[in-house]
Amino acid sequence: MTQAQALEILKTGANVFLTGEPGAGKTHLVREYVQYLRSHDIKPAITASTGIAATHIGGMTIHAWSGIGINEKLSLRDLNKIAGSERVEKRVSQAKVLIIDEISMLPPSTLSMVDKVCQHIKQNDLPFGGLQIVAVGDFFQLPPVRKNNYDSVTKLINVPEGRFAYESRSWAHAKFQVCYLTEQYRQDDQAFLQILSAIRRNIFTNNHLQQISARKIVAGLEHEHIPKLFSHNVDVDLVNDEKLAKLPGRTEIFDMSTEGPEAPVKALMKGCLSPAKLCLKIGASVMFTKNNIQTGVVNGTLGTVVGFETDTNRPQIKIKNGRRVTAELVSWAIENNGKILAKISQIPLRLAWAITVHKSQGMSLDEAVMDLSQVFEFGQGYVALSRVRRLTGLHILGWNTRAFQVDPAVIKQDEEWRGLSQQQTESVSRLEARDIKERQDNFILSCGGKLQTITDYEPVEFEYSYERGRKKNKVKTENITFDLWQEGKTIAQIAESRSMVPSTIMSHLEKLSASGKINKTDFYREFTPKLFTNEAEIKAAFHALDTTKLAPVLERLKGEFTYDELRLVRLTLE
Repeated sequence: MTQAQALEILKTGANVFLTGEPGAGKTHLVREYVQYLRSHDIKPAITASTGIAATHIGGMTIHAWSGIGINEKLSLRDLNKIAGSERVEKRVSQAKVLIIDEISMLPPSTLSMVDKVCQHIKQNDLPFGGLQIVAVGDFFQLPPVRKNNYDSVTKLINVPEGRFAYESRSWAHAKFQVCYLTEQYRQDDQAFLQILSAIRRNIFTNNHLQQISARKIVAGLEHEHIPKLFSHNVDVDLVNDEKLAKLPGRTEIFDMSTEGPEAPVKALMKGCLSPAKLCLKIGASVMFTKNNIQTGVVNGTLGTVVGFETDTNRPQIKIKNGRRVTAELVSWAIENNGKILAKISQIPLRLAWAITVHKSQGMSLDEAVMDLSQVFEFGQGYVALSRVRRLTGLHILGWNTRAFQVDPAVIKQDEEWRGLSQQQTESVSRLEARDIKERQDNFILSCGGKLQTITDYEPVEFEYSYERGRKKNKVKTENITFDLWQEGKTIAQIAESRSMVPSTIMSHLEKLSASGKINKTDFYREFTPKLFTNEAEIKAAFHALDTTKLAPVLERLKGEFTYDELRLVRLTLE
């Protein structure tokens, strides 16, 4: 599904699970939707599972927004207390849209608590009190920490529901429409994309391993200012301490200040990328740990310390584009029941010769050195590899057998989501533009928003370029694909020329075929020998199941063919 298609679905007010591979543009699309809502006088609640993730989207943690704070369970008394908070009550009662980013790191019990709070405050038994819920994330990313300390007698939320948010009863009740983004904006290396996709689908082969092996380097020979990713904090601290000690000159020390009780302060410090004691020297490799719109840096921006201000001693950082930026003191806070429960303040930097894989989630790096020999969690190696934009930016020291494995349960669930997303794409494509617009307008009005004065509706289409970082208007994307197809270019060639993945081009061709612009027989030019040999079997599966949906056919054929292969054969069905 493209960003434009997902945006049209979001505008209808449906509960949406927005997912896709790293670099697919999930965060960018969220920003587009937020801008759309605000243009119609609707203020969405923007939250994330962690404080670090919240900084990426300019929101707050879901724990603070909902008032559950650091609670791991809720009683009826707790619910009444939360509802009694003027700030929380106002936030929840006025909200019409709730966005939860990095949903993969949210335990199912937390999602259930948020559901109960929304129902309780809004006095509405609908899922989440009738809010539109937009859950954003990728469950192949790092999972939440498993906790099982429930009181089955006195607590309202009392039964462990699994490890992942999608295993929550509240997830099932929300009836999410799946929008699985298939375009790619972080990685522009097709060979590297295939490796990442193979890990994600559990079809990682020796050929893929050989390509990664070619990027192996000898420890100690890597470039000094390329960040290193490790699975354990002890390795990170060792590298950073050694590199800093070798630099000449005076060490400047910045101590974190704290306000509030010990427990929430510790929770904040654990989630904060900046250390409690920040030691810097001129020449130190550093990374910003918080977004700053004014200075143009984001969480993950890399640079080098080039000096310290005379009057304030604030570090001056030279970032990659050559600009000098002063790192000013900032704060991170936990809000509970409308009050600041705890706050920490620190210079938003950390040494960046080395970082942990967990801390790197959400970053995009041009290059990275990584040691995957001690990974211990499913998805840890995948997260590390997907931080870099291309294979040439990967410098690997070693790996173990788990480095290229992801959670088997998530693999199975992901295939289902891909199928559901495809079905959703097909369903929406059958609707008239004005029917979609009517649903979108009705949702705006139901939220108390204002309709824009538009006489003729034309669906918004956009593409996002990582390098340029801006939206641009364009002609209908499938028409561009049609022109290239008419020139005789293959799907792969069109995808490469348009910086898209083949599955996106396939979606364009399906639209063009449905409109009659392309004859069904034209698609045989894309058939591989494998498809010519098995065409009859695949078509028989479609006919036997009396369906055009891909998921049941994939299951019937025992996964011997990819979704794209099945889609290609489907295009030739009479």
